[in-house]
Amino acid sequence: MATKSKKNTAGFDADVIIVGAGPVGLTIANTLGVAGVPAMVIEKLDKIIDYPRAIGIDDESLRTLQTAGLVDQVQAHITPDHWMRFFTASGKCFASIEPRTDEFGWSRRNAFIQPQVDEILYQGLQRFKDTQVLFEQSVTGITQDADGVTLTLEDNKGEPRTVRARYVVACDGGNSFIRRALNVPFEGRTKPNQWIVVDVRNDPLGTPHVDMHCDPERPYVSAALPHGIRRFEFMVMPGETEEELSKPENLAKLMRKVVADPDQVDYIRKRVYTHNARLAATFRVDRVLLAGDAAHIMPVWQGQGYNSGMRDASNLAWKLAWVAKGMAGDALLDTYGEERRDHARSMIHLSEVAGDIFAPESHTAAKVRDTVMLALNALPPVKQYFAEMRFKPMPRYERGVVLLPEKGESQPLLGGLLNRSGDHPLGRLLGLMAEKKESPLGRLLNGFEAPLETPVGRMFIQPRVTTEAGETVRLDDVIGLNFAILAWGTDPTFNLSPEARAFWERLGAKFITVKPQVQMAHGSDARAGVTTLGDAQGRLKEWFGKQTKSIVFVRPDRFVAALCSPQEVSAVTAALARQLAAPLEA
Repeated sequence: MATKSKKNTAGFDADVIIVGAGPVGLTIANTLGVAGVPAMVIEKLDKIIDYPRAIGIDDESLRTLQTAGLVDQVQAHITPDHWMRFFTASGKCFASIEPRTDEFGWSRRNAFIQPQVDEILYQGLQRFKDTQVLFEQSVTGITQDADGVTLTLEDNKGEPRTVRARYVVACDGGNSFIRRALNVPFEGRTKPNQWIVVDVRNDPLGTPHVDMHCDPERPYVSAALPHGIRRFEFMVMPGETEEELSKPENLAKLMRKVVADPDQVDYIRKRVYTHNARLAATFRVDRVLLAGDAAHIMPVWQGQGYNSGMRDASNLAWKLAWVAKGMAGDALLDTYGEERRDHARSMIHLSEVAGDIFAPESHTAAKVRDTVMLALNALPPVKQYFAEMRFKPMPRYERGVVLLPEKGESQPLLGGLLNRSGDHPLGRLLGLMAEKKESPLGRLLNGFEAPLETPVGRMFIQPRVTTEAGETVRLDDVIGLNFAILAWGTDPTFNLSPEARAFWERLGAKFITVKPQVQMAHGSDARAGVTTLGDAQGRLKEWFGKQTKSIVFVRPDRFVAALCSPQEVSAVTAALARQLAAPLEA
């Protein structure tokens, strides 16, 4: 998918203009660059933000950066397998999140320092001669017509200019000018409490993970970061102000809770923030799309604000590229909001629940939490549930570019009741568990109802595979920014009609046959245009062994679009073509 845009760009400054040079905007720009689509990034500041913000990057985000061709550089700035432990006021650990799985090719929880990764994203744009970045440009107006979007800009000297594109992506933050100019409601709430963040160099503790100290007197966080950096976060108590807390003597009192000598701490910065939980009413208004904080903001407790924005980038970028290149119709962009908005709401809910568990509103609630959580943690299934992050709602698309099997879902019983049990933190936690129907606890809370067991609409695994040249690589490195039609042990093109095969070839899809690693010594007997891979870890055989169909259609963002038998590939292709708003015949 490296060809340039086929459409005439006369009258346009770029096919896509991205407002905001944060991680989401830069990731979309890099992915469009990989696809060969001209893009422009507009940023009101004079450079990308250089102070630390997010500190957690997950496996899905790393996979997105892999697709953008930058993950090898990013790896130097992460700490893999980053645990998160919750402690009572007396120092007892009542929950520990210790994920060790890597089904998507990367460790599930990782610490990072955001400015270092943002700089890699920014420098990555130098690879693409048709990608521009304009700093010190504020958007002051926006208009749309049938063909494109016009933005009015003003530089730091007050000089105006206009730029025009076929589509605009608003990545301009929680206070998005574009979202407000389009009158898109931003629904939700602002938590009344605040937190002061203190980042330090030359880590004064040196322990390798994240500790959440749930002390009702003053909850605080201690997080180890790469390169000897540590973050402390302290709850701002009623009556306190940022100005007062930032005074040396008061900051020393805070730090004395966590270090032996506050005077020997090498401070980087101090900053107070307020938790917000808000969701845009729509992610699309005609030719303008909202992404990242412009579309949703959430409390920090599960580190999902950054990662939810990166999911937006992964979902939206390939669709924009296809539409801009004339490979799909404009209707494909409707699926972005259909797929992403519900999951963003789920992540907001998770973050709010985690915050309520960490910092309940009273000492009594804290004691109840400690008692219940310590009891639950004594049960191996529950302990495993938390350790493996099974509570995290993984994206599952039931609308959009997916062909779900015709199978209805049953109505939750106990789980549904718990999920409507009000705002009590433990009730909300049980309700959240109930939503995870595929877990043993979820089945218990839902009266042992049978969940929908299809992988369609979920992210496909990324194991290591062996190429015909004998190299062992991650699966996505073979697929690139393309659709893939993978088959276990057979040729996925054998039953494709000429029209169906031509359709996928026009879209640059990869046809892949996977077989046991030992069979690679036999050589490939696949037809021309089909890549043969060895199942180096046995994970693909295990994955296909759980299915009743042997051919899987994987989207450029690595979600499963469809599953079928070898004799159904042409019919499924026709159905997907309709969902992609792409003509089956040239």
